[in-house]
Amino acid sequence: MAERTSAPSHTMQEILRWYAGQNPGVLTNLYRLLNHGRLAGTGKLVILPVDQGWEHGPGRSFGMNPPAYDPLYHFRLGIEAGCNAFAAPLGMLEVGAAEYAGQIPLILKLNNHDVLQDEEDPLGAQTASVDDALRLGCVGIGYTIYPGTRDRRLQYEQIRAIAEEAKAKGLAVVMWAYARGAKLASKDETAIDVITYAAQIAAQLGAHIIKVKLPSDHIALDAARKVYEKNNIPVATMTERVSHVMDSAFGGRRIVIFSGGGAKESEAVFDEIRAIRDGGGFGSIIGRNSFQRPWDDALAFLNTVMGIYEGSID
Repeated sequence: MAERTSAPSHTMQEILRWYAGQNPGVLTNLYRLLNHGRLAGTGKLVILPVDQGWEHGPGRSFGMNPPAYDPLYHFRLGIEAGCNAFAAPLGMLEVGAAEYAGQIPLILKLNNHDVLQDEEDPLGAQTASVDDALRLGCVGIGYTIYPGTRDRRLQYEQIRAIAEEAKAKGLAVVMWAYARGAKLASKDETAIDVITYAAQIAAQLGAHIIKVKLPSDHIALDAARKVYEKNNIPVATMTERVSHVMDSAFGGRRIVIFSGGGAKESEAVFDEIRAIRDGGGFGSIIGRNSFQRPWDDALAFLNTVMGIYEGSID
């Protein structure tokens, strides 16, 4: 099968129809996300996430660019760059939500995980509430699930209850879907069959927006490998793999955005952005590859990312 070299674009009205029957408040907040910033109205999203101070520690996250220790730096960066939204834990949003009210949509990360102990099967703690998100004027809540971990069922049950409350109160639900666990080798966490499985689980849990890592062409599960080989499912290129991830999210009827991952050279990121665009992905959620750069470099970097998505840059 030939590689899919381009993907159909979707209008905002078409995207919102995929969520028909949702609380009108949810649809309004999805519209706010899709209609804000540089990519407003294109059906594409670039979100600035800054939970790394909790997830990795402040030195590892901000030491290479000290102004980034200040939460207000990230509000300003997201606004100046024209990001669709800024996502962060409770404390960071509380610092700047009032000062920058209405200037950029906010997503409150409701659970977080630290690395002060080694854990083969991580389990995040709920660190904020739906009411916190409403108080701060957020458009949505974020939550990380770890498919493959020992306690994944607890996470699924917790997010089911949280998502029910968020939807009833008109907030969009964004799920970070990261496969982990003692039974998964490091390379298995980004295997194409594992990434698509994680995206499917998030969709089944009711996520409006799903965040996953970009997949490799590795296939982790023997049962899956047989199907991929028998049916010649194309996963050789990143564009093909992005397309396959979109298929796994209800045939592309859910918004899937892709992690920027660890810090890397700009051209490597731009090649990934092109693959996401051409594979039908809806955009990126880029943290370390943006805020760990000096201010001017970060703005230039994000300008190129958005130019690729909007089509002004090849």
